[in-house]
Amino acid sequence: MFSVIFPGQGSQIVGMGKEFHSKFEIVRNLFDEADKVLGFPLSDLILNGPKEKLDLTENTQPAIFLVGYSIFQVIKREHNIDLNKANFFAGHSLGEYTALACAEALSFSDTIKILKIRGQAMQNSIPKGQGIMLAVLGSQIEEIEKIIKNNENNYECYIANDNSNGQIVVSGNIKDIDSFILDLKANSIKNIKLSVSAPFHCKLMKKATNIMSLEIQKLNFKKPKNTLISNVTGTQIENLSLLSDLLIKQIENRVRWRESVIFMINKGVSQFIEIGPGKVLSGLIKRIDKTVKVSAINNEEDINLININD
Repeated sequence: MFSVIFPGQGSQIVGMGKEFHSKFEIVRNLFDEADKVLGFPLSDLILNGPKEKLDLTENTQPAIFLVGYSIFQVIKREHNIDLNKANFFAGHSLGEYTALACAEALSFSDTIKILKIRGQAMQNSIPKGQGIMLAVLGSQIEEIEKIIKNNENNYECYIANDNSNGQIVVSGNIKDIDSFILDLKANSIKNIKLSVSAPFHCKLMKKATNIMSLEIQKLNFKKPKNTLISNVTGTQIENLSLLSDLLIKQIENRVRWRESVIFMINKGVSQFIEIGPGKVLSGLIKRIDKTVKVSAINNEEDINLININD
């Protein structure tokens, strides 16, 4: 059994997808369509930068989706590998939208439009410079939850991403995160401040939730070809009527990536194929379970190495 997974923000680099863009007309057509739908040259930003502009959340989210979706289409149409045979599709944060589009639950144009809106809403939900995200390393989720709970009268911090064993991301206001860091140091817990434009996946994203609540309700969802995993629950989405609600909740809720991976493994998945720029999710999965097979598809040579375990 295998699952297809799609990365989230942080995987972007200038030039991602360039090999596919230069070689395949289908990719060039998708890049052109994205430019038309969005009304600005996202394709040029992806291929040529500048990095500072690509790293803006409102650009990063549709950009990573476009590259991942394009690679998926090359695998499917040019190499005749049917990834829709996968037992599950899952994505990390914005990657969940890539999963939806590749499972044909959302159209390409609707997905790239909603991700542009989502990126803007999340980026602008809190004034720039007021919030931050912190990677906490080498600690278990229960220990971090306990520190936050025991200090809830002193500061407000929120677990944004439960990524893997030993990698947790916490969001909050800068003042609160600085207080939280002092407690981490007192417990000899390593941490790194992340270079992001806002504190995602926490209550500080309330304005973004309000915007996305309206926008997501406008989307035309179809029955997906694959079983989808929700970031909010860490399990499969049993009732598709709840899909809109789960996507709205995703804005302020923890990304339960570690739980999602464990759920899929417990269901019999022994292979994960990461579609999109970078190898971030592949690395996280190896930290969760070293016994599973993991491969990341970043170029055509990677596609030629795909060997699916049914």
